[in-house]
Order: sequence, then C-alpha cells, then structure tokens
Amino acid sequence: MGQKLHILGAGREVGRAAIAVEREGRFILLDYGVTFDDNDIPVLPLTIPPSRIKAHIVTHSHLDHVGASPLLYISAEPRAYMTPITRDISRLMLYDFLKISSYYLPFETAEVDRFLGSVEPVDYGSERSIDGFTMRFSDAGHIPGSTMVLLETSGKRILYTGDVNTIETRLVGPADTSNMDAEVLIIESTYGDIDHADRRIVEDRLIESVKEVVENGGTVLIPAFSLSRSQEILALLAERLRNIPISYDGMIRPITEIMLRYKKYIRRPEALEEVEKRCIQVDSWSMRRKIWREPGVIVASAGMLKGGPALYYLKRIADNKNSAVFLVSYQGKNTPGRMLLEKGVFMENGPRVVARIEWFDFSAHAGRTGLLAIVKNLKRLEKIVIINTN
Repeated sequence: MGQKLHILGAGREVGRAAIAVEREGRFILLDYGVTFDDNDIPVLPLTIPPSRIKAHIVTHSHLDHVGASPLLYISAEPRAYMTPITRDISRLMLYDFLKISSYYLPFETAEVDRFLGSVEPVDYGSERSIDGFTMRFSDAGHIPGSTMVLLETSGKRILYTGDVNTIETRLVGPADTSNMDAEVLIIESTYGDIDHADRRIVEDRLIESVKEVVENGGTVLIPAFSLSRSQEILALLAERLRNIPISYDGMIRPITEIMLRYKKYIRRPEALEEVEKRCIQVDSWSMRRKIWREPGVIVASAGMLKGGPALYYLKRIADNKNSAVFLVSYQGKNTPGRMLLEKGVFMENGPRVVARIEWFDFSAHAGRTGLLAIVKNLKRLEKIVIINTN
C-alpha cells in the first residue's frame, strides 16, 4: 500500500500548518498549528486519531505550527521530534497562548507538559526511524532551530519544508537542502508570487529612518514578533546605532535567553550578547511610563499590534508628529497593524495617527526566487504540494 497525504490545515490558507502522511493506517504528523479568525479566536486544524500517530514532527515554535499540538496529548502520547531550542521556546509560546486564549482552547497546561515531555530532541543532520519511516532533519533557515524534514518509506521520499528561508539573516543562515532530494515536495508559498527587497537595503533604510526621527526629538516604536523578529531587529540596532537609546519590552527577554543557551542555532551569537549588554529591558511600569517620553527607539511585542506593550506605547506617541511607528512584521488581515498601514488608524472609528508610519520588509520566508531554487534543486521531483497560500 502507498502513502496518502492529508492536508489538515494550511491548504488554501496561511497558517494552521498540519500535514499527515498515512501508511497502512498509521500517521506521521507534520506540525499541528492554529490560525485566528476575524475575532482573534483560535481556529484548530482538522483531526486524525491521535492513537494512530506514530511520530509528531514540529518544524519550529511559531503558533501556526505548534499551537494545537497539546490537543493530541489528551488521549494519546505520540513521540514528538523537534530541536531542543524549538522545544524550550514552544513551552514559553504555549503557556502564553493559554494565558491569553485559554477560554477557547480544548487543552490545559497538563497537555502542554505531556506534549513537551514526549519530545525526542533532534538536530540538523539527525536521522530517526519509526514504523517503516526514516526521518532526516535539516536547517530550514526560518528562525533559530527551525527544520525541514525528509521522510522516506517504501523507497519513496517526501520533503516537507515547513516555513523556509533561503537567505542569510542576522540570526540564521539559509536553508540547507543538500542531501534532501525527494519525489514529493510539500512546500510553503507564503510569498510565492513576490520577491523581497534586498535585506541590506532594507536594513540601511530602517537605520537611516530611525536616525531621522530621533534627531528630531521623536520616539520610534518598532512593534515586532517576540520570537526571532525582535532579536533580529535589536541585533541590527545595537550594531549600527551606538549613540541612540534602545529599549525592548514584552516576551523578548526570555526568548533571547533561550536562544543564548543554544548558541549553535544562532549565526552570530555575539550579536545577541551585545543586545543584552547594549539595550535596556523595560521591566516595570515606572520604566514603561517613562521610556516613551524621551528620544530613542523601543522594540516591543506584539508585532501586529493586537496587544502587548506595543499597543501601550502606540497610544502614547500616536499624536506626536515627531515620533514614528516602524512596522517590521507581517500584518495580518483585520489586525490593528494592517489598519494602521492602510487607514492611518489602529481601531475602527479611532483618531488618525499623526506619527510617521512606515513598513519594512524583514520577512523570514523565502520569496518567489528562493522557492523556485528549492524546486529546481530536487532532481527526483515528481509532485509538488503547495501549502500556506490563499
């Protein structure tokens, strides 16, 4: 009997990644994430019987790839495979997810602990075999610890990219597709129809824009995802802005601490060490009330302005024409960040934001050219399954 693919999420949507590979009634589950509806309520993937899952592979710790995983551990305990840094950051992300959305979730901290307790850590270049499947892991270049996985069974190979990036960033190197040839490719296509601007040009533009605002006496707010994007932006600012105060707020610090425990997944760990020395962590309400009143730059979560300290700062600098909001993360449909970009407000019928608003393309996903390069590199390729697209 051959293999079957079940697209449980991310088929005609961005997010909620969940792919099941079936062989003789048993499953290898690739990711199990969530997305959010227009009311910010979590939407879970389709289901398969957890008792028939022989391995659950988690490619990285963003909620759209791991957010629903604890649900599988209510009635079963399949072995999970991920890098150790993904395991430790997933714990933070899932606990925070429960704190914010527990009313809508069918699992609790006990299931999170059971899930993470079932993890068998893997590394880049690792191979594992289970129930007729061989699994090989490689660097996906998306965030620290992210993997792509090559499944082999009955002489056929399936390559699942997860989220993938093919360029070097300040945190990670590009995806490694060497020795990952396959007949079937399951590939993300979040930006399959466009190419991103040159990263160095985007970095230069951000640095010059920050200097302009601060030299005019303003405050720059940079809302950013607490996982990976914040660390990348802070590393850039710490290196290039030696005389400008840089602060950060939110869940950025504990994630940075985990990254520094696993330095081998960071391209230049000394850049993150410099962030800890050079940048100021906001750790109290008194600091939070003070920091935005002075010229400088603040990096804060959440990246789409759906909550977190970034929203607090935005409300306070919104009417200052000398200040600025520089968005560096993807802004989802119907989010305050998207509304700010498109309409100049961050709530329906709210006051117009006077502060300068700009967006900078710091994507962790490959663009069209990078994705096509992955496809062209596979010499045995027979079929392509495109996910993470609408």
